[in-house]
Amino acid sequence: MERGTQSGFTLYELMIVLLIVGVVLSYGIPNMTEFRQNSRMTSTANDLHSSFHLARSEAARAKTNITVCASANSMADTPTCGGEFEAGWIVFEDDDGDIAVDGGEAVLHRFPPTHDSIIIKTNGPDDYFSFAPTGLGRGNITGTEPVSSIVICDVRGNVTAAGGSSAARVLVVTPLGRATVLRETEQVTFHGGC
Repeated sequence: MERGTQSGFTLYELMIVLLIVGVVLSYGIPNMTEFRQNSRMTSTANDLHSSFHLARSEAARAKTNITVCASANSMADTPTCGGEFEAGWIVFEDDDGDIAVDGGEAVLHRFPPTHDSIIIKTNGPDDYFSFAPTGLGRGNITGTEPVSSIVICDVRGNVTAAGGSSAARVLVVTPLGRATVLRETEQVTFHGGC
């Protein structure tokens, strides 16, 4: 009788492979969740930060007022200012300086609503910042102070995350119009916290 070789694997080998896969997944899945949360936070903070930089540089380049404002209908043909930054925001040429898109004023950039897990808080009742043709902030236009800080949080809140920085972010805008993103827990707390 001729002996043939058999290919395959034993039950013992299968159990060892399943054990290894289980261990890898038990460490990998929680890290993927935190990776997704960090990615959303960073993306939102970078989008806000780039909006302020775009507005400031475009104001100085085009020699006109440029405004960044929260917009509940940022993706509409004619968006309006008003609402919360979580619903989206726009950057537009504000030729007449009234913090409203009207009279053919160009919308330079639109941002859609943020992910449901992101919470954005501002320091005051108005959710806008306007740049003068010089590239500097225009100050109080609507009777209330413009945004000077925007706190960006998720379900983790203002806790120390991996790397020693806060899981939350805060965008600070000086009256001159310079925007900076900060990640220290104390800085987030100082600007209102989560």
